[in-house]
Amino acid sequence: MSENKKRIVIVGGGIAGLSAGIYGKLAGYDVDIYEKNPVAGGQCMGWNRKGCHIDNCIHWLTGTKKGTALRKVWETVGALDEHTEFADCDSFYTSIKGDSQVTLWKDLERTKSELLKLSPEDAVEIEKFIEHVKYAAECEIPAEKPMDAMGIMDYIHMGVSMANMPKVMKEYGSIDLEELSKRFKHPALKQLFTDYLPKEYVASSFLVSYASITSGNGEIPMGGSLAMVNRMVNRFLRLGGNLHYNAPVVRILIENKKAIGIEIADKEKVLADYIISSVDTMEMFGRLIGKKYMDAKWQSCYADHEKYPLFSAVQAAFVADGEAYDRKGTIFFDCSPFETGGRKVERISVKSYEYEPEFAPAGSLSGELTVSSWARIESPSQLEIMAEEFMDLNPDVTITVDYAETNISAIPDVNQSRDSYCAQVRAELVSGEADYILYSPPGKLNLYDISKSGVLLDLRPYFDSDPTINPDEYFTQVLDAVSVDGKLTSMPFSFYF
Repeated sequence: MSENKKRIVIVGGGIAGLSAGIYGKLAGYDVDIYEKNPVAGGQCMGWNRKGCHIDNCIHWLTGTKKGTALRKVWETVGALDEHTEFADCDSFYTSIKGDSQVTLWKDLERTKSELLKLSPEDAVEIEKFIEHVKYAAECEIPAEKPMDAMGIMDYIHMGVSMANMPKVMKEYGSIDLEELSKRFKHPALKQLFTDYLPKEYVASSFLVSYASITSGNGEIPMGGSLAMVNRMVNRFLRLGGNLHYNAPVVRILIENKKAIGIEIADKEKVLADYIISSVDTMEMFGRLIGKKYMDAKWQSCYADHEKYPLFSAVQAAFVADGEAYDRKGTIFFDCSPFETGGRKVERISVKSYEYEPEFAPAGSLSGELTVSSWARIESPSQLEIMAEEFMDLNPDVTITVDYAETNISAIPDVNQSRDSYCAQVRAELVSGEADYILYSPPGKLNLYDISKSGVLLDLRPYFDSDPTINPDEYFTQVLDAVSVDGKLTSMPFSFYF
């Protein structure tokens, strides 16, 4: 810990934990984030399977409109920057019921026109719905300051920016989506309002969500959830924060009703001036600090499963030929009924990621190769010499050597630079962005754990099938020794007895 600096320990490296860590660093604190998984992100996550990237977190990101207070927050924590591009999506979602199809378009006037054409008898409710979505779209979420730090002028500004929200709350704040759906006569419109969110959700939340889309303040960042997390991780590390992976917190240490530290594996204790818990409340009260610290209102909410039910969903990802499936966006439709979690399910949805061409295999191979290494020790390096020799023998292949640090003697903090490189590589491996060969990776990267996760290419099939390789010329038992679960994911430089 830096001299005379106070220390913050954060439990959980999701969006909340990373944001808290970044603001902590900007405020001048030493900050450590303890994340139980091998990569940060929490629920804002993506996965790589069989050459595909699976993402089902960011359906839209509120606060993408430039100039808004929330956009400034996203830029501060590194989630968005001036180079961030957004998906070209023209709709919120589509609902199919029988022979009718209804779409909530980004263009609100188009939505209004199509709804009125479909169901003229619902004109009054359609007009009212469109009008209140416009009211919600004119409101800006106050994000300049936390509520407890706001003064009288801040409240006045908030009142102006949220001037039309009382109209939305008066009309839709006391009914749920099922009640809203019953206001309409057409079956497709009834279905439309209970497809996207659970029918028990308050109706005003749905209008605010749709308003984010129509106002241009709810876009989808290109690259998906994990790419956004990686930007935040890099921001935190560049500020000098410490991110501990594979470090589940056993409990938060409390003394005289004050949190003083955490306990991690092997009963190791980490003390700090401030502890921030950014995990799920059930995890926090159920295990980290105990339910005795939960106030009575929260306890009653968690105890009443009827009034406050838990919702979940199941996702199945698949690849389809673009010519076989040409629909865009999210589409809801009827399915054969089944029961799960005590509930009957009769509707499912399909979301197309056609706007992310790199989420699925392109069907072709590149003749370019990038080799990543942490730092150049000498120039030219042995790696660069080998790359030149390989390209001389294989003129159709281009090898790029990419160093995180080109002048090791000029690095102010070697350990921090190495840690930052390891964190970035780990995040890129999990996200599928690591389309390179790792050369002499630092030990802290822990290739064994990464190999166990299945994100590294197995070299053994290539080794076994290459006619130019004679196994008798190799110490194959050495290769067996560095294999993980039978897969050869790395090649050793040398070995000794």
